[in-house]
Amino acid sequence: MADSSFDIVSKVDWQEVDNAINQTSREIATRFDFKNVGGEVKRSGEKIEMKANGEERVKAILDVLKDKFIKRGLSLKALDAAEPQLSGKEYKIFADIKEGITQDDAKKVAKIIRDEGPKGVKAQVQGDELRVSSKSRDDLQTIQALLKGKDLEFAIQFVNYR
Repeated sequence: MADSSFDIVSKVDWQEVDNAINQTSREIATRFDFKNVGGEVKRSGEKIEMKANGEERVKAILDVLKDKFIKRGLSLKALDAAEPQLSGKEYKIFADIKEGITQDDAKKVAKIIRDEGPKGVKAQVQGDELRVSSKSRDDLQTIQALLKGKDLEFAIQFVNYR
């Protein structure tokens, strides 16, 4: 019998990110506490820029964006927001969207699988993803449960289960 396997990836659904940003913009435009603060949210590439005329207001915009991320099923671990910066008369927050697993993070996950997972499970790094294989499908499900229980500093998804 051939080995069963799955891939561990860290991907972001960009359509859902755009939807969250659009919902945030609409909420900023209609909420009373955002009147006359010059609040704005926009995405360019893998960066999200939020701006308002006060530091508390721009942090509130970030909170609204985080709420929209959660409602749309996006992980907050993919959103890497910086501290508010004064730019002229406005405060800005730049947030990066993190996608892909770095080599160091992939090695950490592989070490967790080796140390705490069932014997006979192999993990190998393939670019920005990690392939996990085993003869037993039960072992693979055990690995998925193990990794879901860990508090990793990046979002993970399990794909290509076969």
